[in-house]
Amino acid sequence: MLSIMKLSVFQILEFLLFSSFLYRQTVVRHTFIVQDTEYTKLCSTKTILTVNGQFPGPTLYVNKGETIIVDVYNKAHYNITIHWHGVKQPGYPWSDGPEFITQCPIRPGQKFSQKVIFSTEEGTVWWHAHSDWSRATVHGAIVVYPKNKNYPFPKPHADVPIVFDTFKLMVNYGKTYLLRLVNAAVGDILFFAIKNHQLTVVGTDGSYTKPLKVDYITISPGQTIDVLLEANQPLDHYYMAARVYSSADGVEYDNTTTTAIIQYNGKYTPSSPSPLPYLPYYNDTSASVNFTGRLKSLADENHPINVPLNVSTNLFFTVSVNTLPCIEGNACEGPNGTRLSASVNNISFVSPSIDILKAYYLNISDVYSDKFPSKPPLFFDFTADSFPSYLETPEQATKVKVLEYNTTVELVFQGTNLLAGTDHPMHLHGYSFYVVGWGFGNYDKEKDPLKYNLVDPPLQNTIAVPKNGWAAIRFKAINPGVWFMHCHLERHFSWGMEMAFIIKNGEGPKGKMLPPPPDMPPC
Repeated sequence: MLSIMKLSVFQILEFLLFSSFLYRQTVVRHTFIVQDTEYTKLCSTKTILTVNGQFPGPTLYVNKGETIIVDVYNKAHYNITIHWHGVKQPGYPWSDGPEFITQCPIRPGQKFSQKVIFSTEEGTVWWHAHSDWSRATVHGAIVVYPKNKNYPFPKPHADVPIVFDTFKLMVNYGKTYLLRLVNAAVGDILFFAIKNHQLTVVGTDGSYTKPLKVDYITISPGQTIDVLLEANQPLDHYYMAARVYSSADGVEYDNTTTTAIIQYNGKYTPSSPSPLPYLPYYNDTSASVNFTGRLKSLADENHPINVPLNVSTNLFFTVSVNTLPCIEGNACEGPNGTRLSASVNNISFVSPSIDILKAYYLNISDVYSDKFPSKPPLFFDFTADSFPSYLETPEQATKVKVLEYNTTVELVFQGTNLLAGTDHPMHLHGYSFYVVGWGFGNYDKEKDPLKYNLVDPPLQNTIAVPKNGWAAIRFKAINPGVWFMHCHLERHFSWGMEMAFIIKNGEGPKGKMLPPPPDMPPC
């Protein structure tokens, strides 16, 4: 009994010392003021929601492993939350940001000081609002520098965050530029290219990749991609361009092409008109997945990877667009007067009245169910051309999946063709995961794992499940807390294609969730 008591005391002391260390690190503070701002573009002025009056919002610059505090003041007329997309926040889900998952919203006139803990991230991640559609204008990049700025590639001449907005980039011939691309679009996967210039992909989602030379990239909502641009062409002006990739049949999409300019410094007469770069056709699924499927982790001596090889928990999640009966006052835009919905494993998520994290931490009952299923209720030909109508109606519920600490997880996302087969960029908060495989059609648990990449799969936090296809990811559940998972297409997210994981506490200080801050927004 005495030895057990001593062990408990030492464990508590170790935990307190670890917590104290986290708080005593030099912490840089930033101020975010959420406010309505008049914004003018192409001679049109309108009022939009911004941070610090900027659109896109301010870029944050941090070093690997740093902790910062962002004081968020809500001076707008709407509720707001801020999410640090791609930041794992080890043991500290309290500042992660999704509304009614890890916090209640910051209401007008309120302030919330969010501690943002960086750990293994290196490269580009980003931040954005996580309440309703405010993400469309409330977002910005986060640049995470490697220690001592030792890049695994030649140091670039300049470092340029691009959050797809129209702008001009001045370059010098013979120099190399690191472009940090962020797809902050709320509803579109994008093709991106630069006229007459190849790009070298060197990172995605805050992790380095093997250098990959490409003529275009595909970037999903929520995803970041780092590319090197060599300014090696004749002095001129060259278009950068982005076009929507939309695979869903019969669904309206934005067919405009977003452009920006690469302008070489020097004395010359620019070509006029400058042609646009080649971009794949708007519904070219092969072009989309062929880019994504070539990404591989850098996996060198200084950037080792640790792909889980022995899986202890297998999960199979279908992701579907569904319908629900029409309710008066709702937009009923689905077939036969129904309203559109979306689901994971045939469960369309219903937001609770208080956040799930608080309910879990304080053991408050009747907020959520811990019975989220490991597989869908029915197995059928998920990618068939037609289905019985009863399969289109999901269950509506607030359910979470509970995982033991240190569990090694394989999760297969299976896209379905239930109402409209399309791509689904799935994002997991609090974690990065290895994308070990993908394919078209129905996942075959006997044959498809034989084609997995378990040597150098890309480490990502957002993966686009291809239209009528599947994607397999692996991760180790070593970050305790409540962590959200959802489709990053805003319409699918708003229709209920979301769920949450609860990762239980483990042993030792790193296996324990830290306590909440004193200024959590009230519900």
